[in-house]
Amino acid sequence: MKTADQHPLNAQPATVSSDSRPFGDEDPRICIGGRTMESRYFLSPLAGYTHLAFRQVVRELGGLGLATTDLVLANQLSHKSRKSMELIATNAADRPLSVQIYGGVNEELVRAARWLEDQGYEGIDLNMGCPMAKITGNGGGARLMCDVDNASRAVSAVIEAVAIPVTVKMRLGWDREHITAPMLARAFEQLGVAAITIHGRTRQQGFHGNVQLEGIRETVAAVQRIPVIGNGDVRTVADAIAMRRITGCAAVAIGRGALMDPWIFHRLQRVNMGDSSVWEPPAEAQIEFLERHFRLMLQQHGEAMSCLMFRKFAAWNGARLGIPEDLEDRLRRFESEAEFGEIVEQIRQRHGERKNPRPTAEVRVPNGPVERW
Repeated sequence: MKTADQHPLNAQPATVSSDSRPFGDEDPRICIGGRTMESRYFLSPLAGYTHLAFRQVVRELGGLGLATTDLVLANQLSHKSRKSMELIATNAADRPLSVQIYGGVNEELVRAARWLEDQGYEGIDLNMGCPMAKITGNGGGARLMCDVDNASRAVSAVIEAVAIPVTVKMRLGWDREHITAPMLARAFEQLGVAAITIHGRTRQQGFHGNVQLEGIRETVAAVQRIPVIGNGDVRTVADAIAMRRITGCAAVAIGRGALMDPWIFHRLQRVNMGDSSVWEPPAEAQIEFLERHFRLMLQQHGEAMSCLMFRKFAAWNGARLGIPEDLEDRLRRFESEAEFGEIVEQIRQRHGERKNPRPTAEVRVPNGPVERW
């Protein structure tokens, strides 16, 4: 696959009038804490998926603004554990980037933030949105939203400790009886947070039910200056545009939608330039994406781990990449670089034979009631 500048899929559409653009003459760029993002559409962190290889290969397709790492436990980061170092691995092409950290001890958050700044990272995102028990059980993630004073102390401590921008990702609240996002957003803005990302569900909802756009809109209304970034259930270009129009959010963070369609940022770039034509990446470009992603993983993780990590992506983007169901099943079980190459060659020969257009893993969430997460 060619670089972002060279790739033919990234050619810009012809100049058109602002009347055909969904947001008129709006500047497509956005500034967060002194950092300028070339696009208002961001890659949301997804544990186990948004690693360096995926971030880089999606960036090469064009249209992506900010990307954020998988969430990293602050204490592990301070001790430079092998896992935490893998999660924050980056390179010069992986910009702009923020590192998302979590933890229930303010001193550990501060140490991790200072270390990241010393290492040259340009942005820190504090996670107050993860609903998983292993995260909330440590006092991190969505648990912080239950105590406004404690959450404010944590945010304030990190902001005072570093000069780089600090942002916060959170949910609407713990449950529908405790919607704290608007109040927290207002408090965090006064403390100096550069932006807020709001996932439009409560912790109780987990990943079930529908995103509450009204809740995101109320959070947007609660702040005066800082950008609010909407998040949740954005699977298509239409979803992203609707979220911005309905809520008034300044940007949109896309997670599972980018796994299902890695070209979603490129599509948004085309639409926001005024190109409303139906567009699909050529078959060869889809296969090149598959190969490029795996090769980038090999560079960081080696053969055995890359095979293991790559398998789960097939269930998400196999439909979009035109992979026949039986070959997708093989991609979910392959064990070597050579086997991967054999499967790819068969995909080239049989591309587009797929019968079911829906991603196999369109909605993959933890099993069991949310109380057990």
